Amino acid sequence: MRKQSVFMKLGTWRGVQRSIFIFGGFVLLISIVTLSSKFYSLRSFHVTDTICNYVNTESQSRIDSHMRITLETVIQKIQQELNKLRDSTADTSSAHLLKHSSFLADILGLIESVHESLVQNEGTQKLTTDIKDIHPLLKPKQQSDEPAEYFLIEEIRKYVKIKPNRLGKQNFMGANGTFTSIGHACFAMKKDLEEYMDYDIGDICNDDWKLAQKLMVHGCDPLPRRRCFARAPKIYSKPFPIQESMWKLPDNRNVRWSQYRCKNFTCLASNSAPKGFFKCADCFNLSHHEIPRWMKLNADSNSNLTADFLIPEVLHIKSGEIRIGLDFSVGTGTFAARMREFNVTIVSATINLGAPFNEMIALRGLVPLYLTINQRLPFFDNTLDLIHTTRFLDGWIDFVLLDFVLYDWDRVLRPGGLLWIDSFFCVKEDLNDYLESLKMLRYKKHKWVVVPKIDKDDDREVFFSAVLEKPPRPFR
Repeated sequence: MRKQSVFMKLGTWRGVQRSIFIFGGFVLLISIVTLSSKFYSLRSFHVTDTICNYVNTESQSRIDSHMRITLETVIQKIQQELNKLRDSTADTSSAHLLKHSSFLADILGLIESVHESLVQNEGTQKLTTDIKDIHPLLKPKQQSDEPAEYFLIEEIRKYVKIKPNRLGKQNFMGANGTFTSIGHACFAMKKDLEEYMDYDIGDICNDDWKLAQKLMVHGCDPLPRRRCFARAPKIYSKPFPIQESMWKLPDNRNVRWSQYRCKNFTCLASNSAPKGFFKCADCFNLSHHEIPRWMKLNADSNSNLTADFLIPEVLHIKSGEIRIGLDFSVGTGTFAARMREFNVTIVSATINLGAPFNEMIALRGLVPLYLTINQRLPFFDNTLDLIHTTRFLDGWIDFVLLDFVLYDWDRVLRPGGLLWIDSFFCVKEDLNDYLESLKMLRYKKHKWVVVPKIDKDDDREVFFSAVLEKPPRPFR
């Protein structure tokens, strides 16, 4: 028994040894072939490599072209099937149809992404064929079209890149990935944007809101999100109760004053202090300047003319219908505060032009919307009852830009909603052109007045105010 066991072990060892020998010989053969091929490739550097690359490129191009045509046919058939399912009105199998159409939509999304990759690959191969006589090491490097490749800061690169869904199919929003947005002017402001996005993940952000606002105002809007914690005031005191916060200057400790000339609200409310802004020089003077606004007329004592309208008379135009709206102005939220007294909710859109306007609005108990004129309004179509603007859309604005702004305001105003242009001023020779921009909306005129602007020695400027109603424009 012992001899038999020894022979069995010896036979097993010989089998293993034979396998090792065969495997080693196979590896040696591959090594010899590889070395000889490398030696041969060095001798025929310009001939073999060029011909093989050319043949492989041509062959791969034909395969990709055939696959692209096949995918286009499949996409067309799936789209036809989806159209049939959408047109189907069978109530008995509606759940089955919905499930079937959802499945087809997922498949279609995946196929379209492969098709797009093939189209891009064909373009790359065509470019490669055009310079096929040049060795790959000598070919010029192709610059990537990916936006992330333009920036050096890693956080920008990670933010801009498309984030594919982990499950590999469409998400509940109907997309195969998440596409982060970034303002087109960010590429022209590369240095400023990279400074803004240069931080340690999870750390406190730099005190750089002024840099961020500079980027926004110059078109880098929207800004990328950041993975750092926004810097807050060192000592934050709880806001005043709503009963007193509306008409009382807030606590100075609730604002970061490092970027402003004034370092407290008392300085902002005074008439003599250099504040660093001019559009709303008295906006922080709540007790005298702000309280009477839109509640008492401020008419010229000589001519008895005014461009001001009162809130009660404007609300009376659509009695009981004005509930929500937007104030796109430079101010501290007084218009929203007054409208609140009439049970109307107003969101105040502004930026911090030399003073903490957004903080002031929020500390008064109102809703600030940090928004530039460059950005599309973050409201859905036909949703707002009222849009009010003052001290903002004045004679500085370009006519084409004004068109884009007005059309966007028209988009979010509901049929029957009111557009309140409050004390728009410009030079006399431009007035008709600005009025034409408003007339092209074809709104119903409820109030319309033009008066001289008399706060200067000359009479070249005028004030214009209007309350206009958006027409129904029924669907056709």
